[in-house]
Amino acid sequence: MTAPHSTLRQRLEGLNLYLVGMMGSGKSTAGRHLAQQLGYRFLDADSSLEQVAGRPIPEIFASEGEAGFRRLEAAVLNQIASWHSLVVATGGGVVTQPQNWGQLHQGVVIWLDAPEALLLERLRADPTPRPLMEAPDPAARLAELLEQRRPLYAQADLHIQQDGHPPDQVAAQILEALPGLIKRRSAPPEHRLEVVNEAGERGPSIN
Repeated sequence: MTAPHSTLRQRLEGLNLYLVGMMGSGKSTAGRHLAQQLGYRFLDADSSLEQVAGRPIPEIFASEGEAGFRRLEAAVLNQIASWHSLVVATGGGVVTQPQNWGQLHQGVVIWLDAPEALLLERLRADPTPRPLMEAPDPAARLAELLEQRRPLYAQADLHIQQDGHPPDQVAAQILEALPGLIKRRSAPPEHRLEVVNEAGERGPSIN
C-alpha cells in the first residue's frame, strides 16, 4: 500500500528522522504515526538498546551507572545511523553527548517540546521505570533536567511545540513543516531552528 506522504518520502531520499525531547514528550507515539504516514520504519532507540544489552535500562544504570549507559547508547545510535528511511524515537538524554550529534545531524533532528506541567503529568501516569527521575521531588528533578537539556535540544533542525494534542496531530505538524526544511538543506539556513506552533504557524526560534 502506498504511504499517504510518498512524495515527501521521495524528497527525503532516505534521510532518517530523529525525534528528540524529554521523556514524556510523546516521541514514540508521534513517531509511529509519522513513520506510518511516510512509509518509513519506526525504531525506538531505548528498546533497541535493551535488546542489544539483553537487559532493561534500569539494570544497566544500576550496574554501570549513567556513564556506562551513555556509552552503550552512543554505540547503538552509531549503528542506527548506518541505516536509512527510519523514524527514530531517541532517549531523552541522547543530546547530552557531543559525539551523538554527528550521527543525529546525518538525518533530520526534530525536537518535540512539551510544557513542563504536561511532561510531569505524563511521567506520573507512566509506570515505566526511569532511573533519572528517581528523586524525592520529581518535579524539581524534571525542572533540573529541562534546564540542562533545553539548550541542547535547541540544536535540532525543527522545533515542534505541542500542548497535549493527540500523537497523530503532532505527526501532522511535522509533516507540514518538513517540505520547507528539506528545501533549505541544500543551502545554509538563515535560522537553523524553526518553531512550529499548534496553529501551524512557523517562525525562527528565540533560542
